[in-house]
Amino acid sequence: GTAGSPDRAAPHPRRVLMWKTLLPLAAVLGSASAFDATPRVGLARSRVAHASNLRMATVAPPAAEMPNLDGMLPDCPKTLWDTEGIDVEKEQAAYRASDLPQCPVEVQATPEDNAKGAAYFAERSDEFRAMLKEHGTIWFKGFDLMKDEQGFRAFYDAVGLSPCLDPIHTSGLRAFASAKDAVYEEVNKQSLAGHFIGLHNEATKKKTAMYGAFVCFQPASVRGGEFFIADGAAIFRDMDPDVLKRLYENKVRISVSNLDLDFLGALGPLKESAMGFFKDLVASIVAPKFDMDLEMRYGTDGKAMRLQAIEGRQSPVTRHPETGKPVWFCNVHNHARYLRDRRPCTVPEVGMTDVYMGDLSHMDPKDLDHINEVSEKNMQWCAMKAGDVLLVDNYRVLHGRNTFEGDRYHAVSWFDGWKADGRSVVGDGGKPGNALNKMINTLIK
Repeated sequence: GTAGSPDRAAPHPRRVLMWKTLLPLAAVLGSASAFDATPRVGLARSRVAHASNLRMATVAPPAAEMPNLDGMLPDCPKTLWDTEGIDVEKEQAAYRASDLPQCPVEVQATPEDNAKGAAYFAERSDEFRAMLKEHGTIWFKGFDLMKDEQGFRAFYDAVGLSPCLDPIHTSGLRAFASAKDAVYEEVNKQSLAGHFIGLHNEATKKKTAMYGAFVCFQPASVRGGEFFIADGAAIFRDMDPDVLKRLYENKVRISVSNLDLDFLGALGPLKESAMGFFKDLVASIVAPKFDMDLEMRYGTDGKAMRLQAIEGRQSPVTRHPETGKPVWFCNVHNHARYLRDRRPCTVPEVGMTDVYMGDLSHMDPKDLDHINEVSEKNMQWCAMKAGDVLLVDNYRVLHGRNTFEGDRYHAVSWFDGWKADGRSVVGDGGKPGNALNKMINTLIK
C-alpha cells in the first residue's frame, strides 16, 4: 500500500529504532575473529564483475562436475583449547634449541605437473599432508589449475581436505565467491583497500577452522595487497618470557565492536532503563547470530555510553591439537586498538576491536609494542600471483593482508580436517545453513 493506506499499520517507533541501531552493528560484529576484523558485506554482488573480468583460462584438463556444496557444508568445528600447565620458559628454550622448519615451504609447478591437473595433487596428497604438519604452510606456485573457483575446488578436493563454514558464517557477513564450491571471497572491497589487516588466526573463542587455503585469482592491479603469514611457534619462541607469562597467566578478552549510545543521555530519568533495554536487545537478538559467547558491557574503554561486545577470557597460547607443541594463538596484533591506531585503518568506530587483559584492565602499551615487534620480525610476505595457493595450518600460522590499490581478487576456503579421517561434506544436511548469509549480504550494502 501507499503511505497513509488504512490497510497497513505504521511500524512501531521502537522497532524502527531497534533495527536502525542493530543493522549497523550486525554489519560489523563479524570483526570478532575474522579474516580481517571488518565486515565482508556486499562482496557477492561485486564479484559478478570480477568473474567476467578476472577469471583466467586453465591449461590443465577441466575438472569433472562436482556436487553443489551450497547449503551442504558442516559448521566450523569448536576451538580445541589445551592451555593448562604450559611451562613458558621451558617450552621457549626447547624451541630455541632446535631450528623451526621453514614456513612457508614452496612447491613450484613444472610443465609436467600442470599437465596432470588435479591428479598431481591426488597422487601426492599424503606427502602434502605431512609437509603441512611439519612446516605449517605450503605455498603452491605456478599452477594453472587454481586460476578459477572450480579449479581451486578441484585442488583442495584432490589434496584430500574437507571444507567447512567460516567460524562466523552464521552472522551472514562472510560472502561466498562461489557457494557451490565452498569458496569465500577475501577482503577485496575498495572501501577496505586502505585498511591494513594485522596477523590473526581465523578463530573465535568457540570456533576455529583447522586449515585454510588462500588463493590468488588476480593480484592487486596497481600495487600492494600482499598476503603475509607468521609462524605462531616462532612468535611464541621469540616473545619476552615475562610478557608471555603475564599474558598467559592473566589471559585476554577481545572486544569485537563498539556501539556508541550517547543519544540515550538525552532521556533524563529514562536513561538507565534505556541503556538496559539496548544491552539486553543486543545480547538476545544480535550476539547469538554469531554463535559467540559475548558479554555486553558499558564503559570498559572509559566511554560511559559505549556498549562493547566482549568475548570471554581466553589464553593467548595453546598447544597445537595435532603436535601438542605450544603456539601463539591470539589475534591481538590485528585486534588491539593501540596497534590499529598506528597503521592504516579504515574501519568505522562501530567496527573497532580492542584487546583487554583477562580482568578487563587495559594492556600495557609496552607489551603491545613488543608483540608488534615480534610479530613483524616473523612475518613472511607473500606476493602471490594468479593461481598461487597458500595452504595454512590455522592453529599454528597467523595471516594478514597489506593495503592495496587497484582491482584485487583473492579467495579462501576453510577446512575441518581431512577426508581420509572419515569426514564428508556432501549430504551433511546444510547446517547451520546459508539463508542468513544470503539475506544479510542482500540487505546491507
